[in-house]
Amino acid sequence: MLTVGVDIGGTSVRAGVVDARGSVLDTSRAPTPAGERALEDAIVAAVEEVATRHAVNAVGLAVAGFIASDRRTVRFAPHLAWRQADVADRMSDRLGMPVVLEHDANAAALAEHRFGAARGARTAVLVAIGTGIGAALLLNGEVFRGAHGVAPELGHLRVVPDGRPCPCGKNGCWERYCSGTALSATAVELLAKHPGVSTVLAREAAGDSRAVTGRRVAGAARDGDPLAKRAMADLARWLGEGLALVADVYDPEVIVIGGGVSESAPLFLDDARERYASVVTGAGHRPLARIRTAQLGDDAGIVGAATLAREMAASLTKNNARRS
Repeated sequence: MLTVGVDIGGTSVRAGVVDARGSVLDTSRAPTPAGERALEDAIVAAVEEVATRHAVNAVGLAVAGFIASDRRTVRFAPHLAWRQADVADRMSDRLGMPVVLEHDANAAALAEHRFGAARGARTAVLVAIGTGIGAALLLNGEVFRGAHGVAPELGHLRVVPDGRPCPCGKNGCWERYCSGTALSATAVELLAKHPGVSTVLAREAAGDSRAVTGRRVAGAARDGDPLAKRAMADLARWLGEGLALVADVYDPEVIVIGGGVSESAPLFLDDARERYASVVTGAGHRPLARIRTAQLGDDAGIVGAATLAREMAASLTKNNARRS
């Protein structure tokens, strides 16, 4: 049984045909348009492109937003046009096959549990570090969504009272200190305090501070730039602090670090592990979670969404067989 997973982010719509082993057999991609109708048109086009080459029977959508607990409605997506939209039913009508929704971090966590870094773990947490922080919790292999389908928003745990402002409306959220955006902000702050330390980043910031992106800081750190390395060390400290909070609440067996920033894990993950181990409650007297980097990369959301679609299709087939 082949199904399609669609990862719908703020910049691109990526569809992939996935088999039961979690292998992505074919993909299509398009820019994410503005407006509900245009977005849904783009999804239909992406799915139909791969469906012309493969026999598929269900679709899963991994959405960067709040999904209702029945996985039929997008309540809110900060970078997409949907607001309280019955997306699953609309897309099912247009595509002529069953459609299920899932939060993109939940979909990625499910994929890592079935096929990747969290395989076999009873309790696992995914922390996806990119522009912000997305997170997911798996209990006995099942996604925990909370009472209203929006748990767990770990990126918006307040770690610094009256700290950096966050687009969510609060100040001092974890993702303001541990993300690609945070890495950029820390580097700019350090440049203001120590303008002569980093010639490369200082030259780029002089033209426009927005040129000092998290990706650029990570690249400079790889090249040995001292200020970039300090910014990376700050990210490692905050990652360790946040993971200690996560462990205090959930006591997971495995914590998977994913997202775009995880590509630079050799620059910060060992230091983050040490910080986590030193500040977690009961440090030195309790087992620690295994902290691993994600194995499925950018395909995790696609694979997870397609896996949910496969399970939904199998359930529908079984129910129809019982009725007949």
